[in-house]
Amino acid sequence: MKAVLALEDGTVFTGRSFGAPGEQWGEVVFNTGMTGYQEVLTDPSYCGQIIVMTYPLIGNYGINREDFEAKKSYIRGFVVREACDHPSNWRAGYRIGDYLARAGVPGITGVDTRALTRHLRSYGTMRGVIATGPADPQQLVEKARSCPHLTGQKLVEEVAVKEPYTLAGDGPRVVLIDLGSKQNIIRRLRERGCSVVVVPPSITPEQIAALEPDGVLISNGPGDPVDVPGTVETTRAIIGRYPLFGICLGHQVIALALGAKTYKMKFGHRGANHPVKDLYTGRVYITSHNHGFSVDEESLRGLDVEISHINLNDNTVEGIRHKHLPLFAVQYHPEASPGPQDSDYIFDQFMDLMRGEGR
Repeated sequence: MKAVLALEDGTVFTGRSFGAPGEQWGEVVFNTGMTGYQEVLTDPSYCGQIIVMTYPLIGNYGINREDFEAKKSYIRGFVVREACDHPSNWRAGYRIGDYLARAGVPGITGVDTRALTRHLRSYGTMRGVIATGPADPQQLVEKARSCPHLTGQKLVEEVAVKEPYTLAGDGPRVVLIDLGSKQNIIRRLRERGCSVVVVPPSITPEQIAALEPDGVLISNGPGDPVDVPGTVETTRAIIGRYPLFGICLGHQVIALALGAKTYKMKFGHRGANHPVKDLYTGRVYITSHNHGFSVDEESLRGLDVEISHINLNDNTVEGIRHKHLPLFAVQYHPEASPGPQDSDYIFDQFMDLMRGEGR
């Protein structure tokens, strides 16, 4: 079956349908990872987006039952150069097309994804419509132009937990404010013995205090950080009360709570090979990324905050640390999944903060 991806600037790409039939709209973004497509498909941070994979062959090791980062996929569409119909891996349970069909996600194969990526790099991420079957490309372009922008959508509400739950452990108690947390964040905490209390973004400072946490972690999630003002206010109220750690969207939320600003990037960072420099040690780590917004470096001036990490591709802020309080955050994903595990030490630093060691 024919499939079409139409962008708001009038550019149209055609291919063949795989996955679920139908029509969907979203922000079209690209991911440069060569592996890890299953984790990408189930990362809640991609909610509201159509994902383009730049690596040409996707699906060659299938889909397994262990590597999901959420119980379902929140993406709007999936675009690849070649979808493998015959995966070869001992863990494979089924094909990627079968998973997309079950998840209700339309996909397109046969697209020149590198040309599409170059287009998005040149002109920035943009709204698009993906459709299978007979469709008028010009009508799809008009639909793309009328779609809502990513900012202003209540995407966090769509992916976050509605009720708190606890995963018991013998170590420190961590309150995880779920803005769309990947499961591997929870796994990393539990591997260190933490008792993890997962709470919705609507939690109040008083409710956090009642849980008597040893530390608070604000998770990754989709969309613009200005669209979660309640979480920003809660974060501002608890700064200095508990050791505080933020990842990705959580990093941006903490920055806003401290008085900094964020901005939308031209095409964002999405992939598993971004070089990030730790300014304290001078070491460079290859890291996993998925974000379209960044903390404005200039807005950090005058605050009691220092930049701890930078991206060596474009010098954007990748980490901040408070000069006096037990608070730090990183823009990238130290939990990986997908990607290298170089930055797993970040979780050890959080453990040190909760023990009263370091800052």
